[in-house]
Amino acid sequence: MSASLFPLLAATALVIEAAAGYPESLYREIGHPVTWIGALIATLELRLNRGGALRRRLAGAATLVIVLAAAWFPALFVQDVLGGSRLGFLIVAVLAASLPAQRSLYTHVKAVADALEAEGLQAGRIAVAQVVGRDPQALDLAGVARAAIESLAENFSDGVVAPLWWTAILGLPGGVAYKAANTADSMIGHRNLRYEDFGWAAARFDDLVNLPAAPLAALWISLAAGLDGRWKAARDAVRRDSRHHRSPNAGFPEAAMAGALGLQLAGPRVYGGVTVEDAYMGDGRREAGSADIRAALRLYLRACLIQFAALLTLALLFAA
Repeated sequence: MSASLFPLLAATALVIEAAAGYPESLYREIGHPVTWIGALIATLELRLNRGGALRRRLAGAATLVIVLAAAWFPALFVQDVLGGSRLGFLIVAVLAASLPAQRSLYTHVKAVADALEAEGLQAGRIAVAQVVGRDPQALDLAGVARAAIESLAENFSDGVVAPLWWTAILGLPGGVAYKAANTADSMIGHRNLRYEDFGWAAARFDDLVNLPAAPLAALWISLAAGLDGRWKAARDAVRRDSRHHRSPNAGFPEAAMAGALGLQLAGPRVYGGVTVEDAYMGDGRREAGSADIRAALRLYLRACLIQFAALLTLALLFAA
């Protein structure tokens, strides 16, 4: 497949994913690329994560290389074999559609708003636990709403924007390799006794490959906010606050979302009973509710459409 088709591949994958998502029946039968990658990471971690700090770091780096190679080369083979025809292009696009989490992200965050409205705080805590890693029982109603919105913003960047744009740049292998790196970070890139050294390479590499997507996600959110006259508020929040976030990338989309909605997101949060200090994103109100989650979801949908328009424009430019 010609590299000039990669932006069209990403745009086509986006349409397929928006229309169908990843079918639950298919997941039950064969799992998902992320679960396959996760199984490999878990096996390697179990066998290699031992010894002193240096040995663990080297073993973690080797694990990352193995996982990236296991993702890149099969995807490259499939793309080269199938990508020469229109039918083959469509098949590759269907495979690429398994990479972004655009539809499922919307569904999971919407479920938090639905739960809060239908059954109250405890139901909201249960629903938000599906999308965040913090302690849900430590959250009040406003905390549940903010957590859902923060997750929507951050996962828009690393779960939607990043896999699509790496696909647009490097084709199916780029998208699959990015997903492998992101999965490795989510599994072993933690700052705790078990993973501090073994997951060091995975965490640093994930920061690197997400670096282009984070400001791009903030741009799409800010442009979407412009339809409500909130472009400047979103842009100013990104410029002022994003660099203060404890994550080098998450601050961009979270600050944009905070500014767009007139909220103050992030700040201190509780993970595993431990309070993690973080800077605030935005200078609006801390009180939030299900209406704010729904406003964030509307903004998210607009941002997704803007991203699709950008990919399609890029595809047309490459085809010209």
